[in-house]
Amino acid sequence: MVFYGYFRSSAAYRCRIAFNLKGISPENRYVHLRKNGGEQKMPTFTALNPQGLVPALEIDGAVLTQSLAIIEWLEETQGGPALLPSDPLERAEVRAFAQVIACDTHPLQNLRVLDYLKGPLGHNQAQADDWCREWIGRGLSACEALLERRNEETPFCFGETPGLADICLVPQMFSAARFGVDLTAMPRLRAIERACNALYAFADAHPSRQPDTEA
Repeated sequence: MVFYGYFRSSAAYRCRIAFNLKGISPENRYVHLRKNGGEQKMPTFTALNPQGLVPALEIDGAVLTQSLAIIEWLEETQGGPALLPSDPLERAEVRAFAQVIACDTHPLQNLRVLDYLKGPLGHNQAQADDWCREWIGRGLSACEALLERRNEETPFCFGETPGLADICLVPQMFSAARFGVDLTAMPRLRAIERACNALYAFADAHPSRQPDTEA
């Protein structure tokens, strides 16, 4: 397996956590999203992922894109702890929680969206940061509410061990801290983040621990 990522990419961060939980160490190749006009836009990378986004996972000549697809492929083909519950209803609830983040929240803070806000639309950095705080805050508030309506409180989002929901939550909480989102009203999410980051699989995947990290 060859994994193409970038240290600060939330989507790549998710995959790194999943690799760690599954005990897999792919070969890593780094795609810098800002240098050289954005290496993700270069033909050598768009040949792998026509979207020009990280991550991408190359497997014996096949290429998977989209973090959730990569993680579900790992779940279906690799050993290690389960990332999804066996019960179909619970599995759907976990996927729904993950998609609140991966489909509806994270894309609005994506680099290409922020570049468009600050470029063609003429917003300054402060306005772009306000945009991020607004949408990250709304998404995480919804996640807190989804967990509040569960009948039990568990160390991780949907049980005693971390899974897909936690894999998506922790990178989004990292982004929330970067943009100064007020998380005071989200005690469950903050507690789960602490529980996750106490585990090697999450701590080792943190952006600051990656070979391509920058200040």
